[in-house]
Amino acid sequence: MTQYLLLNRIKVQNANAISGFTWGFPAITHFLGFTHNLSLKLKKSKYQHVSLNGCAVVAHEHHVHTFGKYNDKFLQSKNPAYLSGDVNKVVQGRAPSIVEEGKMNMIVTLVIDLDGFLGREVSELLSWIKQQCLMQRLAGGSILSIDDVQLFDGKSQQDFFKLKRVLMPGFALMDRANYLAEYYQACLDKNLEAEQLEAWLDFSALKQQARPLSALIAKHLQGLDEVRLYDIWLKHLAQPYSANIPQELIDYFSQLEETKKTKPLLKQWNEYVNPTNKTDAKWEYLSKPNPGYLVPIMTGYKAISPVYDNRDVANTRDSETPVCFVESVHSVGEWLGINRLKNNEDIVSSLWNYEYENGWYLCQQTKQSENHENDLDQQVAELFDPIDELI
Repeated sequence: MTQYLLLNRIKVQNANAISGFTWGFPAITHFLGFTHNLSLKLKKSKYQHVSLNGCAVVAHEHHVHTFGKYNDKFLQSKNPAYLSGDVNKVVQGRAPSIVEEGKMNMIVTLVIDLDGFLGREVSELLSWIKQQCLMQRLAGGSILSIDDVQLFDGKSQQDFFKLKRVLMPGFALMDRANYLAEYYQACLDKNLEAEQLEAWLDFSALKQQARPLSALIAKHLQGLDEVRLYDIWLKHLAQPYSANIPQELIDYFSQLEETKKTKPLLKQWNEYVNPTNKTDAKWEYLSKPNPGYLVPIMTGYKAISPVYDNRDVANTRDSETPVCFVESVHSVGEWLGINRLKNNEDIVSSLWNYEYENGWYLCQQTKQSENHENDLDQQVAELFDPIDELI
């Protein structure tokens, strides 16, 4: 039986806002680690028959502790001295060092895949889970409150609509690694020396490109009787500026007679086709390779060394666990509006899970194949508005 444990509106204070070399939201590993820790507590309690698997992350509010013109500087604090060097500074009357940290406050909801038959233990278990969650940390931050803990049937269409209404307004974090793979392959088709980092930066960086001024050109083409040329011009403007000017426009302006009236127009056209460093221009933001609210995310780690025996590595956290050195793995994610979730399969597709293979420790989502079921219940459900199902 598929069941979803809902931890609704978790209010977190001072969570880690830095993940890898990106910032703005905790890494997905924080949320899976939170779920894993809660699952371990279940195994040590009287609810051993219950297990927690993947989880979906839905963001409702977030506030990163930053300042500056572009909100690109983290607020810092001078914490009590705990290093020997800082202790000496304090003894001498100087201030302790500032340990750079990126913190944020957020309100998130976790939808966790729960496996196990509960029977009459539902209310007791939900109360126990809420108590345990309040004693944990999430992404290094303190959990101040949880609005509610509920259980939903993953096979019920009516429960799906109830869950969807509880999650709104919010945005679910979705894995879009396939976007990066497809775009990188397209870059390789154009340039065999293209690097995957450059493709990733096209998703994560805000890029601008100069376009020569073209107000006179647009006004002239808009006033022509031949609408086709103006449509071609609009399609050209919709693309990033390049030297690939439509041939129809080149032919038209090459045949346009220069007069006192058309001289400024032709001058602007020549500057538009053959710009120089002195050409007046305006800056335009370049669209990302795919549509959607796309963001850079950290999705796990890649091993860069063999697994060492704990005794072979100095200064480890404990004296038993084997040690492996890793680097962060970055990918592309999308904040998807909850209103775009259409059925239970979309909930399943939003669940993040651990994946391990050949030194890659990743957090990934299960991709669901297109559902072609035509059962009567599904057809009837589609005839009604979701709100009607709740009345």
